Amino acid sequence: MDPRRFLAQFPDGAVLDEIQHVPRLLSFLQVLVDEDPRNGRFVLTGSEQFGLTNTISQSLAGRTALLRLLPFTLAERAQTAAPEGVDDILYSGCNPRIHDQGLDPKQALADYLVTYVERDAIRIGGIRAVAAFRRFIRLCAGRVGQLLNLERLGSDAGVSHSTARSWLEVLSVSDIVFRLEPHYTNLRKRIVKSPKLYFVDVGLAAHLIGIRSVGQLATHPLRGQLFENAVIVEALKHSLNHGLYADLSFFRTGDGLECDLLYPTSTGLAAIEIKLGATVAGAWFNRLNRIRRTLPEVSSTALVYGGSDRQHRAAGHVLPLTRSAEFLSTLDAQLPNLPPDSLDNIS
Repeated sequence: MDPRRFLAQFPDGAVLDEIQHVPRLLSFLQVLVDEDPRNGRFVLTGSEQFGLTNTISQSLAGRTALLRLLPFTLAERAQTAAPEGVDDILYSGCNPRIHDQGLDPKQALADYLVTYVERDAIRIGGIRAVAAFRRFIRLCAGRVGQLLNLERLGSDAGVSHSTARSWLEVLSVSDIVFRLEPHYTNLRKRIVKSPKLYFVDVGLAAHLIGIRSVGQLATHPLRGQLFENAVIVEALKHSLNHGLYADLSFFRTGDGLECDLLYPTSTGLAAIEIKLGATVAGAWFNRLNRIRRTLPEVSSTALVYGGSDRQHRAAGHVLPLTRSAEFLSTLDAQLPNLPPDSLDNIS
């Protein structure tokens, strides 16, 4: 291919997909951008982050804006008329193609697992122990919401600690999994310092642990962890899509005090508790009240649960999974201490 001749076809710019396969185009794009610095003339997209970010940073430093696009948010998913039940969300996840094209989640996720998660990740990561890597991915899915123990994870997969760390990095950089880091404080209490492991798409995690129908979720032992995964990743997508890149975290002490999610705001931290149950119990707020007393930087609290109604309690807002991003929007608007009825004005 002649790069100059190819790019000359697009004097007003173009969308260049899968740019990671032709990295040498970037140096020629640099010349064009320097000659005509109009913003947004070229949009570069790619499904692999490996090496691409560094290449762009070297060739187009100071000339680019980078956007990290994850699967649909729940609001975007709802626009496709996808079912909004908790188990429907956990089963089919938020992969755009599944909902945009009405695909069978079981088959679509199986295809995605083979064509990208296994084939491309194995190729990009230079992984030779294919069977062990497949086992490793499934073991990761079985640990969503748990503290990450690389030594045990590697042992269960039949690989070394260092190999497990390398493979997890491959899955992380390719936006298959992500790690939620613990919140550090100056408290004298012993604080847990290991991250927690989650999947970027909860539907893929459900598929990996063997869920092949919505009905299986009703009694599945990992249903609660998958629900927690869905809440956490919704907060992650909300933060990235609004250009906030918030430093999300969780909190846990050695004596068992825990907060599932801490979301930074302009006035402190929002403490968010996650409960799968559909009926709100007063005892659910006990931990949030203790967190408020323990962490003075907590300025607002909320509970995301498996029900469908929004409720207002003295201890904090109560929100269904599909409305959780609305609460985050109020925090982003620098209104973390809104009166309970203020959420009624959100359309």
